[in-house]
Order: sequence, then C-alpha cells, then structure tokens
Amino acid sequence: MIGAQEHRGRGRASWALVLLWLVAAVWAVPAAATPLHINAPLCHAVGPLAAPDDALSALRFSCSGEPTGYRDGSLWLRADVGNRSEDRNGAALMVHFSRFDRLAVGFTYADGQTRWQTVRRGDYGAHWRVGGQILFETPARVAPLTAVTMRFDRLADHSLLRARLIPKENASLQAAGMAALVGASLTLLLVSGIYSLSLAVAVRRQYLLWQAAWSGVMIVWGALWSQIHLVIFPAMAGTVSAQASTLLACLAIGVATASAVTAIDARHLPHALRRGTLALGLAIAVAGVPLALLRTGNLQMLGNLLGIAVILDLIAVALCIGWSWRKGSVEARDFALAWCLPMATLAIIHLVDVEDGFWGGGSKLAVLVAATWQALWLSAASTRRLAHLRVERDDALAAEAQANELARRDPLTGLLNRRGFVDAVTPLLDHAREGALPAALLLVDVDRFKSINDIYGHEAGDAVLCRIAERIARWEGTMCSVARLGGEEFGLLTIGMEGIMLDRFAESIRREIALCDHSDTMGDRPVTASVGVAEVRPAPDFQYLYRIADEALYDAKRAGRNRINVQRVPPRGDGAPDAGDRGIAYPA
Repeated sequence: MIGAQEHRGRGRASWALVLLWLVAAVWAVPAAATPLHINAPLCHAVGPLAAPDDALSALRFSCSGEPTGYRDGSLWLRADVGNRSEDRNGAALMVHFSRFDRLAVGFTYADGQTRWQTVRRGDYGAHWRVGGQILFETPARVAPLTAVTMRFDRLADHSLLRARLIPKENASLQAAGMAALVGASLTLLLVSGIYSLSLAVAVRRQYLLWQAAWSGVMIVWGALWSQIHLVIFPAMAGTVSAQASTLLACLAIGVATASAVTAIDARHLPHALRRGTLALGLAIAVAGVPLALLRTGNLQMLGNLLGIAVILDLIAVALCIGWSWRKGSVEARDFALAWCLPMATLAIIHLVDVEDGFWGGGSKLAVLVAATWQALWLSAASTRRLAHLRVERDDALAAEAQANELARRDPLTGLLNRRGFVDAVTPLLDHAREGALPAALLLVDVDRFKSINDIYGHEAGDAVLCRIAERIARWEGTMCSVARLGGEEFGLLTIGMEGIMLDRFAESIRREIALCDHSDTMGDRPVTASVGVAEVRPAPDFQYLYRIADEALYDAKRAGRNRINVQRVPPRGDGAPDAGDRGIAYPA
C-alpha cells in the first residue's frame, strides 16, 4: 500500500514537472519581441475600402483615443520601430486575429520604400502558421526597417487584435515549437477521446460518453484555432474558422459541464445544484451560436460577459465536486484533480491578460494544454475507478461463490452436505451412463451414535463425527464424491468400481472407521459403523441409488451392525436395472 502511494505521488510529481516545464518553455515572449497594441506603439487611421495601399502617405494617423467607424471600411495601424539593430537578419510580424476580409502589411525602410504583403479571407497563402498566427517576414534589404503598417478591411473588433514584431530567426523557432506543442496536445486528446469512447461502449456509462464528446469538440476546436486544418481546407482561412472556433469553444464548456456533473452520482448532489449547473453549461453552449455569427458590435464586451458566465459555471462545477466529495462521492474525489488545472486556467485567462504570452498562443494555447491534462487525467481516473469497480464486482462474485459453496458444505465436518452431494454426483452419474460404467453408493452410519451423545455429551459426538469425516475424506477424488448426508450418516458415490473391488473398498472404509482413535473423548470405547452398498449398472439417478443403498444399510444394521451389506442390481436386457435386487452381507 505504501509503495503504491509513493508510486502515485511520484506520478503526480512527474506530471507537475512536465506542466511546469511547458509553462516555462512557452510563457515568456522573447526579449527581442515587441507587442503591438493600439497607442502602444500603434497609431491608427480609418479610410475607405476603395483606397489603394500606396495611399499611406495621405492618411492622418492618431496615436491617442480609440479608432471608430472602421467595420465597413479600412483600419490602418502604423508603428514606428526605428533602426532596430537586433533585426539585422530581418524581422517578422506575427498577427493573432483573423476576423477581417483583407489584411495588407507594409514594411517601410529608411530609404523611403514600402514593401507590401497581402492575405485575405479564404486565402492566406504561405503566411499562416500553427497557433492561430499569420506571419509576415520582411524582405531582404540593406536599408534598415523604420515602420510597420497593417491595413485591415472590415475588421470585426480592434480590441481583440494582437500583433508582435520579432526577429526572423525567432519566428521560425517559435512556429516549430508551437506546431510541436499543438500537434502533441491534439494527438493526446484524440487518444483520450477514443479511449473514453471505447470505455463508454464497454461499460455503458453516460459520463464517459460526455467525456469522449468533450475530447472530440476540443480536437476540432484546437485544429480550427491553430489553423492546422488549412493544410486540407485552405479556403476556410479567416472569419469562417474564427466563427467556428467561437461556437466550438462555447460548446466545449457545455459538454465539459455535462461530463463533470453526470460523473457524480445524483444521490450526492442537491437536485437544484445539479440542474442549475447543467442549465448554465447549456446556456453557454447555446450562446456560442449568436457570438459565432456576430460580425459587428462590441465583441470585447460580449466576450467579457461570456467570461463572467464561464467563471460562474466553473464555480458551480466546483461546488458540485466539493459538495459531493463531502458526501463521500468517490467519483468527485477522482475527478477533482482533473478539473483543478482547467478551472484555474479558465479563471486566470478571464481575469488576467495573457494574450502576449505562450509564444503568442495566449489564452488559446493555455486552454489547449490544460484540456490535454484534463483529458489524460480523466482517462486515468476513469480507468482507476472502473478497475476499482471491477475489483468490487469480482469480490462480490467471489463472496457469492463462497456463500454458495458454504451452503453446499456441512459446517461441522466440512464435507459436502446432502444438497452439495446431489449437485456433485449428478455429473458423475451422467459420465457413468455415457460410458456404460457401473455406479455405486455407499451409505455409512455410525453404530449406536445416540448413546455416545447421551453418555459423553454432544461435544464428544461432534468430535467423533469430525474424526470419521476426516478419515473417509481421503477417498474424495474425480471418480468418488464424499458427503455427510445428515446426523451420523455419511455417503460415498463412486463410478467404475464393481464386484470384489467394490467389496474391498467398502470393507476398507468400515475397517478405517473402526480403527479411529477416540481415546481423548471417550477413553477405550470403540466406535464402529455399518455400510450399505448399492451397485447398479448402468448408472441410474441418485434417488434410485439412495433407495437401494438405504435398504442395504438397514439390512446391515438388522444383521448386527459393524458390517457391510451390498445390494447388486443386474442390468435387464434393455439396459435398465432389474427391479429384483439381490443382497450380499459381509459380517465383521
């Protein structure tokens, strides 16, 4: 137990180290990066859509206030970057927002020339990068870069725009790292989703189906946000993918809420809390539809309102887990650690601006990594829980089997009782009939046993029965079954033994019982037994054998006890036992 706890502790520590390494690897923007925001250092201007890109010199830029009236026109953003000595090998502009119709980027140099690069909705060309980024690299020129201009046609909301200017060599490194991290996260989500779905089908648990659905939604969302899907569907670049990502992000929260709540037994939760949490998750999922279709309006404000709803949903899920944990829910305890990191991540990104971190992936990348953690932990927790349930089921089956076995056993001697004996000899008799083998039942009755109880007490009588049972149990085997049929009567059924061999077998039983030492309870008083034997070919049913053996035992008792009496029933011409029994008595 201690070793298992240490192993689990090391496993959790390893996960923590991996997560800390990921955070340390992707959190900080390189020192040479320059985040570009409105008024810091971006100045803005608004113009008509019909204006050409080279009309840059005719614009009047403002470096204060907020731009307005650009959603049906063009928003121009310009940053003077000066002579960047660190960009001797070239610079790269990374843009992280895609709800626009067209984006033109102009790099202005000290010699007065401006070089333009353009992408538009549905056609990013070679500019898209994994991680939801659009990359524009400066052309190779001797003159130093002095300014960067971005022109957005029909931009949805400038407040959601993120851009960074970084050295060109860093751009390649960050793009490769982002692609590796996103690819690994999506792969792990896919494995977890398939595993959860297979578990849901195998054990028919609703929460596992929700869990698999959540993994599936996160995979599609991650592919759309990171733009990996553009390898196959390049025409989806831009607004269409951004709108689908918004819809899937809201849907993922609703599905995750259903997964968390349905994983907990309803008996451990108040109905109002359970229904309220599910309703809140459903409301967020439904809210994703209008938010995804929206092209105008204050998207930042709507996003903030959605963030408040998400935080309330997190609080409700946390209350469900905490409440049910206090009520003794094992599921809540198992899934609490799976939810803690995603909850903390969602809470942080809605309270703290992290969009310039994580190599520009910002909150999206943080959510994807947290979702990967959650999917893996939920799969592991589900496996542990199901394994525990399987152990409990196996223990219950073993206990049931043990109870059934005890019901077939005599509690005093440990031999089969009459019920267990009938069950055990039935297949023996069937086997004897199939092979045309003889069957014999030996009934052993202790002589004058009542006087032993009367004179020496029932404890002495019990000791006698146990000692005799121990002696005749030696003949238990594949071809012979032994039982205590009741009181002082024992039974042995054997197949394949007949004639003189059967006679000697019965005599050895009588002799072994007579040789038992009972001096510790009764002094030198001998204990003997009478044996009635029924030998029939072909083997009949048990009831017929018992009737013949009981008659033989009665004859042995009447003849003076401490002897055997054999009743042999010869076969008739049609193979059935003859009704006329012939008995042979063997005195001691």
